[in-house]
Amino acid sequence: MEMRELRYFVAVAEDLHFGRAAERLGIAQPALSRALAGLEGRLGVTLLERSSRRVRLTDAGAVLLTEARAILAAAEAAERRTREAAEPRPRITLAVKAGTAGELLAKVLDAYGTHPGACPVDLLLCEAHEQRKLLCSGRADLALLHLPFDAVTGLDSEALLTEGQVVILPSGHPLAGRAAVRQSEVTAAPGPPPARWPAPDGSHPEGPGAEVRNLTQIFQLVALGRATVVLPASAAVDLRRDLVAVPVTDAPPVTTVLAWPPESRSRPVADLVRVATAL
Repeated sequence: MEMRELRYFVAVAEDLHFGRAAERLGIAQPALSRALAGLEGRLGVTLLERSSRRVRLTDAGAVLLTEARAILAAAEAAERRTREAAEPRPRITLAVKAGTAGELLAKVLDAYGTHPGACPVDLLLCEAHEQRKLLCSGRADLALLHLPFDAVTGLDSEALLTEGQVVILPSGHPLAGRAAVRQSEVTAAPGPPPARWPAPDGSHPEGPGAEVRNLTQIFQLVALGRATVVLPASAAVDLRRDLVAVPVTDAPPVTTVLAWPPESRSRPVADLVRVATAL
């Protein structure tokens, strides 16, 4: 299989439409159809079922889509890391979910900045579940992830901080004046259903709650009485004035970890990890 063929296949498998995929790739539709027919012929399997009305992935096609995405991401990461290795002064790109771990992140960056040989650190702010994709594509060298919400399977990681969770409420909510609450009290309290965060594939689970992708969205919805949410305590450090954070005593703890691809051989990355875990 050629990289070109994998890119063609992924485009069609994602769009499920040859015309749109051809336009996205910048090639003629007949050439795209011939390339994928040739790929199917060499593999001896049907990847896409075509009809006059729709295109559908077969079981074999679904498997190749997963594998092809991983191969293309690995190739992109290898290209980026190779180019970065040739830079006279290396840089580190750290992916962080916007609005999270602010105090911890500041301490890590300050400590690393005093380390002999420290190099510049670029922050790549992203939304829920994007950190892993950024690591796998090579766009980020390191990422802050939050267990159990983010998966670290296939990555190297070091735990930095374990903390409790809080429920974010409008200042006039019946529970807003409490020193602490239990999860059952949050569920039973009058108000809107919990917000729905995206799954790793970017889709939102079914349910009545509002769809959100970042803390700015959820804080505005909570302030308007349109959502409730339980978050790690550090997410409420710079909470807006019309909201309060109340500890949830029986919510599972959240652990912030620093994660990186296992194939990384970057000395600056290793130095930053050592500094962070020593804090």
